[in-house]
Amino acid sequence: MKRLHRPVAAAAVLLAATAIAAEDKPMERIFPYDTHVETLDNGLRVILVPMSSEGLVAYWTIVRTGSRDEYEPGRTGFAHFFEHMMFQGTETVDQETYNATVTRMGADANAFTSDDLTAYHLGITAGDLEQTMKLESDRFQNLSYSEQDFETEAGAVYGEYRKNRMNPFFTIWEAVHEAAFDKHTYGHTTMGYEKDIKEMPRMFDYSRSFFSRYYRPDNVVLLVVGDVEIPATMALVRKYYGAWNAGYKAPTVPDEPPQTVERRIDVEYKGKTLPIVWLAYKAGRFDPADEMYVATGLLAELAFGETSDVYKKLVLDEQAVELIAADLGHSRDPGLFNVYARVKEPGRVDEVLAEIDGVIERYRETPPDAGRLADLKSRLKYGFLMGLDTPDGVASGLARLVAITGGIEAVDELYRTYDRITPEGVQAAARAYLVPTGRTVAKLKGADR
Repeated sequence: MKRLHRPVAAAAVLLAATAIAAEDKPMERIFPYDTHVETLDNGLRVILVPMSSEGLVAYWTIVRTGSRDEYEPGRTGFAHFFEHMMFQGTETVDQETYNATVTRMGADANAFTSDDLTAYHLGITAGDLEQTMKLESDRFQNLSYSEQDFETEAGAVYGEYRKNRMNPFFTIWEAVHEAAFDKHTYGHTTMGYEKDIKEMPRMFDYSRSFFSRYYRPDNVVLLVVGDVEIPATMALVRKYYGAWNAGYKAPTVPDEPPQTVERRIDVEYKGKTLPIVWLAYKAGRFDPADEMYVATGLLAELAFGETSDVYKKLVLDEQAVELIAADLGHSRDPGLFNVYARVKEPGRVDEVLAEIDGVIERYRETPPDAGRLADLKSRLKYGFLMGLDTPDGVASGLARLVAITGGIEAVDELYRTYDRITPEGVQAAARAYLVPTGRTVAKLKGADR
């Protein structure tokens, strides 16, 4: 499949953002750059976004596998683990040579893993595009590591997990996931269950099978943004990635059964911390055309964002909480609508929970103010566009949607749906999703409380 267009100058971002700020009206397209999309015979999808960027290029390899895909008992945490292992080198380019080459190019190489993806990204100059493609295609096709290297890195991953456990927000987030999901793999965080991480050093053979299953071209999207020429870049892609063998098979991820009873948990934190309250409601999967789903995302900001009444009351006026926020994360399968607050006075935890319940009930009973909703839509569009002024800004803004959907068409579809959302639509979303029987309520307290 091919789509070939001329690049749009970076100044279009500012012009489009200014126009939206001046007048909020429906847009057929919000993404301001033309693109070239092509799928190789082996299933590798390539998305090129040419833009004027003074010779800078963002080179992202997006593996459409994250902790969601870890469906086998006792085998959680491997998607994140491979974020580490992918820097071990190959038989032709060892780790030291890879690092030295990246340093010599002056490139910035990094990676991250989440529930639905693992992304590897480099910030390079256009003149180093072929060298980068040669390096990246080699390690994705020919990753090589010894059992000793594997065991060493597994130990480092466990150290990272223990470090994360020192953060009380990680601790309660982990507990909420485990309590909220009975069957689906969203029940464990990206790091995985601690007992599984401890066992990783003894799973060398399994690690090789994980790589073989998921690191296949038909499960990967190559996203290249910046000063690139389409014909020349595609010629390089075919040269370096064309021989990569397809073979991806989607894992069998179990469906989560409907939740019918509210769940409540107390989470202990071994260190000193202010109390945290967390409410996680079962929500929908990412669908940019689903008005109910999109309205739920708007609801999070309207009800608990920095312009909300409850934020003004609890954070600014009473200073009862250090922070309060809500979010609906984009996820491939039905996920969670989260509301959380860090309470300054331990004796006011139940009061804060009551305030949150009151906000939710008001949005279930009454549509939000139409003016606030219109302002939020404009702010979201403006903020998105203003983040597209550099190649890495474009790539990072697209990465999650690319991983979930396989393309970038969802961007324009999402913002078209925003335009259709009415105050009554936000109220309908609150009624549909924010129900006590579909939520998990958690309280975290420190050892000193």
